[in-house]
Amino acid sequence: MAVLGQLGFMVAFLAAGVAAGSLGLLTERRTEVLTSLVFTVALPALIFRSTYDRPLREIISPALLGGFWAVTALTVVLGWLVHRRLESTGRRSVSVVQSYHSNMGFLGLPLVAATMGSDATAVASVILGIGAVTQAPVTVFLLVRINGSDAALLGECKKVVMNPVLVALAAGIAASVLSLSVPETVVRALGLPAELALPVALLCIGATLDTDLPLSDVQETVSVVGLKVLWMPALAWLVYSSLSVGATALGATVVMFGAPTAVSTYVYTTELGGDTAFASLNVFISTVVSVGTLSVLVWLFA
Repeated sequence: MAVLGQLGFMVAFLAAGVAAGSLGLLTERRTEVLTSLVFTVALPALIFRSTYDRPLREIISPALLGGFWAVTALTVVLGWLVHRRLESTGRRSVSVVQSYHSNMGFLGLPLVAATMGSDATAVASVILGIGAVTQAPVTVFLLVRINGSDAALLGECKKVVMNPVLVALAAGIAASVLSLSVPETVVRALGLPAELALPVALLCIGATLDTDLPLSDVQETVSVVGLKVLWMPALAWLVYSSLSVGATALGATVVMFGAPTAVSTYVYTTELGGDTAFASLNVFISTVVSVGTLSVLVWLFA
């Protein structure tokens, strides 16, 4: 029943975001403000609260890091092989990056926090941090390389370093390692924005989705969505099971990898070249399909 309730919650807020965007209630400017609040306040609050009092050895391990990079690298390679024959470089670049670049921040981490408990949230926070310093630079590199874009890769990577998610994760780990005493009033104050991360993120995702679907492209997007929401979590399950990580870490990582294609890939496509309409379609379909696939994953691991 808890999983069904979470499924209904996700569908309701996602649909509300789509409706609010269509009706003009969530304008582009308002959506940008909410997205900024999630990115700079809610997610950092959630990450810090889940890591500041956790022993480092419980949330970071060579297996966790190695497994993440193995799953990501294998998916990048498979995405390249599957989509290499697409004639359009713009569509090929989008297909490759959207096969692995996950919406771990706006959907994965809040979902883990809402359904799997504090221990899993701490692990998911680390996964999100690893993802931020790994997936974004790889995506920028591939879009620039495939599309021949004239962009400064170093400049894009510098933006990653200042990511509020990474700052919050570093602060939480520092507090854990140094055994810093965080006032209870601060912890309580961070509670509300942390709890709002998932519903507000779903509203923003819904409001930014382009529902004017070019149906002729749906067949081509199936392979992208299949790699993202089916192959990637299945591969994560296989890889992390072979690495003998604990049940909590296994569940958190599989759910994080099961997140749909990140909305940020559409932004990167707009800035660095690529088929923007196709990118929007992939984001929309992968997000809708992931509501069902993530619910199954949560049911299996929660």
